Amino acid sequence: MADASRILIVDDDPDIRKVLRLLLSESYVVSEAPDGPSAVAFLQENPDTDLVVLDVMMPGMDGIQTCSKLREFSTAPVLFLTAKSAENDRVQAYESGGDDFLSKPFSQAELLAKVSSLLRRYKEYRGKPATVLTIDNLEVDFAAHSVKSNGKPVVLTDTEYAILEYLLQKRGTIVTAPELYEAVWGAKFLSGSGNTVMVHVLNVRRKIEENPSSPRILRTVWGRGYQID
Repeated sequence: MADASRILIVDDDPDIRKVLRLLLSESYVVSEAPDGPSAVAFLQENPDTDLVVLDVMMPGMDGIQTCSKLREFSTAPVLFLTAKSAENDRVQAYESGGDDFLSKPFSQAELLAKVSSLLRRYKEYRGKPATVLTIDNLEVDFAAHSVKSNGKPVVLTDTEYAILEYLLQKRGTIVTAPELYEAVWGAKFLSGSGNTVMVHVLNVRRKIEENPSSPRILRTVWGRGYQID
C-alpha cells in the first residue's frame, strides 16, 4: 500500500487500538501510540501522517492536551474518540484543534465514513491551483494552503481552512449552518451539528480577525448563517 494514507491511532487501551487497527489496516497504513507524549513524538518524527484518531480520556496528557500540542506543528486532521457525550467535551475537543468527533461505541461504517471524509478533504486542499486572495488584512494562498493576517502566518486546522475557503467561494452570500456543515464535513446535518459549526467558525474568527468580537471579515448573520463580504 505504497500510496495508502497514514493513520496514527492514539489510545491508552490496547484492546481499542487493536480493534481500530483491524478496522483500518485493510485500506490504510496504521501506526499506534499508547499515550499523548508518544503521539507527539511520533508526529514530529513522521510529519507525513495524514490523520490522527485520538482518544479524549487518557491518563496524564489527555486527548485535549495532546491535540493542542500537535497543533503547534501539525495540521493533520484529528478525529476524536470518546465514551462521553457531554456537549462541553465536544466544545473542548474542537477548540483544541480537533476536526471531528466519534462517540464510543461506534459502528465500522461510521468510523470509515468519517476517516474517509477527513482524508479526502485533507488531500483536496493540498491540490488547489495557485491563487492568492486578499481581503482587508487577510491573505489566503490556496496553492500553499496557507493564511496570513497582517503579513503574519495563521495556523488553521484543515477543518478551519475548509470553512474559510468555502465561505470565500461563497463570498457575498449568506451560508447557512446546514449548508456549511454538509459541504465541509461531508455528512448530513443533524441535531447538534449547528453547535459544531458555531465553535469552528468562532475558532476561525479568533485567528483571522484583529478584533474577533467586532469582525470585519467573517460575519454572523443572526438567524441566517455566516458571510464573508
